[in-house]
Amino acid sequence: MSGFNPQRGFGVYVHWPYCARVCPYCDFNVYAAKARDTAPLFDAILKDLGGWRERTGARQADAIFLGGGTPSLMTGEQVERLIARINDLWGLKPGAEITLEANPDDAARFADFAAAGVNRLSLGLQSLDDARLKFLGRTHTAASALAALTQAQGKFRSTSIDLIYSLPNQTAEDWRAELNRALVLGADHLSLYELSIEPGAAFFQAVKRKDWAPLDDERSADLYEITQEMADAAGYPAYEISNHARAPEHQSVHNRIYWSSGDWAAVGPGAHGRLTSGPERWAVVAAEKPPEYLRQVNANGLGWAAVDALDPLAQARERVSMGLRVSEGFPVSDITELGLSLDAARIEEFAATGLLTNENGRIALTRSGRLMADRIAAEISP
Repeated sequence: MSGFNPQRGFGVYVHWPYCARVCPYCDFNVYAAKARDTAPLFDAILKDLGGWRERTGARQADAIFLGGGTPSLMTGEQVERLIARINDLWGLKPGAEITLEANPDDAARFADFAAAGVNRLSLGLQSLDDARLKFLGRTHTAASALAALTQAQGKFRSTSIDLIYSLPNQTAEDWRAELNRALVLGADHLSLYELSIEPGAAFFQAVKRKDWAPLDDERSADLYEITQEMADAAGYPAYEISNHARAPEHQSVHNRIYWSSGDWAAVGPGAHGRLTSGPERWAVVAAEKPPEYLRQVNANGLGWAAVDALDPLAQARERVSMGLRVSEGFPVSDITELGLSLDAARIEEFAATGLLTNENGRIALTRSGRLMADRIAAEISP
């Protein structure tokens, strides 16, 4: 087994855990912002970055991703300091992608973020329908979301918008009309997600109480097919299960590091990172609750709460499940170099039924195979 492969990429993820309001579909590690003093957390994140640098050694970062939570609640000055700190520690590749996730409510700060060095803005629109936005617990309206996108365009090298579909009672006609509106907005990148009911989210309890029922799998699959067809026709091909870009340069460099099984430093409460050091590969999770995270960083100079060594089998399974997400799939050599092999019989069966392709040493899912990505990954993995 070899050490870190720079071709797989190296990124830095910063998790800002606060939100103006916690959305009912969200199961991320987030907390209501209220009137908190965020300075101690910000200082801890800067310190944690230094702890990570000691463990990664010298590398150049391909990308920075400021996620959350709602990192657009940070000030332009804080974002500038974060980018400068990361550049001081690792150095940024020329033209490195620097993404910030933003809510439309924070459009007044977009110019500050651009001045701070952010060159890609990912905007959480979630819907273009006011009633659905209310259901999703969003604090913005469709009109303010569109105004925020207009503000962002021209300020950043790349703009991305998120939309959620497969909402209760959503018909094919509803979604076609909404997606049509989204496709002519001129965003560079679209993240189009099916609503999933996650155990940690408020929606999970609502469904359990039978307040409302999610769409069944068949109707969700129909909406997924509609999404792929319409996005393709509009010049936004899917390069990953839920992600579409209108040109290769607008694909998410940072997310591609995840899908390529690269390495990324991850700071902030509950952040998940990966680190390859010599023959070892580690899955790292930071302390989850902000006070716990502060204690951990202040005691150890590092926010790590759990560190798991990934043996070759765990690495291979991760490479399959992540590699199948992207349209070009993954090379079989990803698995053989770990001393393992894929299930050839299952691959042949899935290829015969048109769910995957096995060509030129690469395994990739077809459009219909993507609907069963998790199952196929589990069945062909070592």
